[in-house]
Amino acid sequence: MATMPKKKSLTAKRVFSLFLAYVLLCVAGGVVASAFFLPAVFGANSAVRAVVPSLQVEGIDFDVTDLPQQSRLYAADGSTQIGTFYSQNRIVVPLKKVSEPMRQAVVAREDKRFFEHSGVDIQGVMRAFVQTYLKKGEDTQGGSTLTQQYVKNVLLLQAQEDDDPIAQFHASEDTIARKLREMLIAVQVEKKYSKLEILQGYLNIAQFGRGIYGVEMAARRYFSTTADKLNVVQAATIAAITKNPNNYDPSVESNIPQTTKYRDIVLDLMLQEKYITQKQHDEAKAMKVKDTLKLQSVQAGCDASGDAAFFCDYVTKKILNSEEFGKDAATRKKLLYEGGLDIYTTMDVKANQAAMNAARKAIPANDPSGFEVMMAAIRPGTGEVLGFGINKTYDTSPNANNDSSKTAMNYAVDQIDGGGSGFPTGSTWKPINLIAWMRAGKSITQTLPATSSVNLYSGIPGFRGVGTWEVHNAGGEGTYAESPLDGLVHSHNTVQAAMLKVIGLESIAQTAEDVGFHQASIQKMNMHLKDDTSNGGAYQAPLVIGGTGLASPLTMANVYATIAAKGVECTPIAIKKVTDATGNELNVPKAKCHQAIDPEIAETTAYVLNQFVVRPDGVGRAAQLANGRKTFAKTGTNENTYMLTGGFTTQVASYVAVGNANGNSNFDNKTINGVYHDTWYGSYIAIPAWKDFMDTYLNAIGAPNDDSYGTPSSKYMSGYSTSSSTSGSTSSGTSSGTSSSGTSSGSSNSSGTTSGQSAEDQTPADVTVGGDQTNGGQ
Repeated sequence: MATMPKKKSLTAKRVFSLFLAYVLLCVAGGVVASAFFLPAVFGANSAVRAVVPSLQVEGIDFDVTDLPQQSRLYAADGSTQIGTFYSQNRIVVPLKKVSEPMRQAVVAREDKRFFEHSGVDIQGVMRAFVQTYLKKGEDTQGGSTLTQQYVKNVLLLQAQEDDDPIAQFHASEDTIARKLREMLIAVQVEKKYSKLEILQGYLNIAQFGRGIYGVEMAARRYFSTTADKLNVVQAATIAAITKNPNNYDPSVESNIPQTTKYRDIVLDLMLQEKYITQKQHDEAKAMKVKDTLKLQSVQAGCDASGDAAFFCDYVTKKILNSEEFGKDAATRKKLLYEGGLDIYTTMDVKANQAAMNAARKAIPANDPSGFEVMMAAIRPGTGEVLGFGINKTYDTSPNANNDSSKTAMNYAVDQIDGGGSGFPTGSTWKPINLIAWMRAGKSITQTLPATSSVNLYSGIPGFRGVGTWEVHNAGGEGTYAESPLDGLVHSHNTVQAAMLKVIGLESIAQTAEDVGFHQASIQKMNMHLKDDTSNGGAYQAPLVIGGTGLASPLTMANVYATIAAKGVECTPIAIKKVTDATGNELNVPKAKCHQAIDPEIAETTAYVLNQFVVRPDGVGRAAQLANGRKTFAKTGTNENTYMLTGGFTTQVASYVAVGNANGNSNFDNKTINGVYHDTWYGSYIAIPAWKDFMDTYLNAIGAPNDDSYGTPSSKYMSGYSTSSSTSGSTSSGTSSGTSSSGTSSGSSNSSGTTSGQSAEDQTPADVTVGGDQTNGGQ
């Protein structure tokens, strides 16, 4: 651990020598590079000689635009601020954006001869010398000019930026050596910069309170105004703070007496310099400091973002993980916290609020059950993430560790983006199988034989395992000879197994990746679903019923967005534009949209998802959106642990998962949001939450009903009449008036028989379905 140099004892001879150095420096007018002058000065003190190599303006950046500045996050509307980040809370402004009373107050307070000296004020130096070294026992006087103070602040900031404790010590130690160093640099600074540039630099770098840097943030913090609008009394109050930022901060109640005292001193000095009239002086002094304040919150980070906190967190993770913002994480973090960025996100305020409200309504944050509701929404064809719904309060403090109503994890996104390892997809996976089936050139209306088991060694093209996968439908329902279309409408697991035996597992896995699926825990983009064999492996037979392969709600929302966008898949994006402190636009991660599947296949899949909702024998009738809006949805459950619903209109795709994010609890015999059931179905929570969000958001944006999408292609529906598709008839001659589904638990592996379920949600007889009502008593 580095140790700080000890201060040398102050002898009369040293004092005299240093005083001569002060005076010689001032008289010489800053000619510090003179070979004749330097040896005489530095010979007076070896400590000063040690800092000679640092006395170069060229080695220190005095550019005001390079000061650490706060970065701001905005919603998609470009004006709603949803987050602020900073290492020093500062917004740099040019001098023309600082009011005249503020400029005058600082000069009067800090350096009334500022416009007369050349960086060092002889009168001030002599006064400080007499006060400090000849009048024993009285206050120490610095004699620093405003330029010297600017230099000190820059040196200290540079040391902090370099994480150099020794340099920080030298920049702030109370020694004559430091003063002399500042004076030498100040003279050089005055040669390079104009007085107004120096004043501008000082006003932007100085600390004006606890965590407040620069005059612009001070104006906002204390008076909810901007620096160019500061009046006389406000300017005097702010100018008084710099001498002791912690003790003179007027936002602290106990500081008010001291703040008032030094504000009045500044007013006296402004009057003395004839910057203000006697009347202005007296009127300002008569005001109580407390009465002039209009405090503005200075909370930073996503904790201060309210209901936008989870989206805020997602954006910051994207910045820290994206090469567009720097070569490594440290560089990106520095850019975010110091770069003065304006970050314009894709968050739709109405969508995010609707999602948060729907999640909380479904299961309140403090519900004793502790279950999570996790929702993501995305705009089809753009990749733009619109918002998240998490029924918890965002909190990064240690308090969240012992409070189930709080979390710092956005469960709706991938692990690398601040989420978890994902959730089973259950029957919401099944549209992927349908797409893969059509990509293989198959008709979705052809009848497949009843299938209740799959030989893992020879029953799946291109796949070799050991044992048999036994697959069942929910509730003990029998196995039917059925078409892929009816298999999805009824959400039967057995028909998915029949499809698997025809087209193989690899084609389904590839289709999943093509439409935007990836596992939440896979962080490298070059890793594929079929390559992941951890924890039993995702590339296994129960994948076709969502029994393996864990995804985030955002990933699944994107899968449904691909179907909604006529087969165009886009990488989810959270950032539309970023500008730096100078106004230059930076590169941001792109959506990389491409035609992933044939538009006819996408529309045919959409047609089947609509039939899942509208057909009397369909499982998803409870998902029907308000006002007869054409609805495309698929529901699912995973055993008794997760309820799931995904769907879309042409304007928005969304996905909701309900369960325990840690995977250590199930729904059986639970009271949730005040309602008890021995068995819970998706129609109780997942469907209503999805429908609540969709109806609320679509109504909020005035989205028109779009009945044009979802026209099936005859190419994939040979011999099927769409005119009778809502009558309850099926192409295989079977129909089901009950909502049934497959349930599968476990996963197939290469070592034996498996039985696994990814249960579809059911609509029990005691629940009213149809229209807008499906709350299961909630």
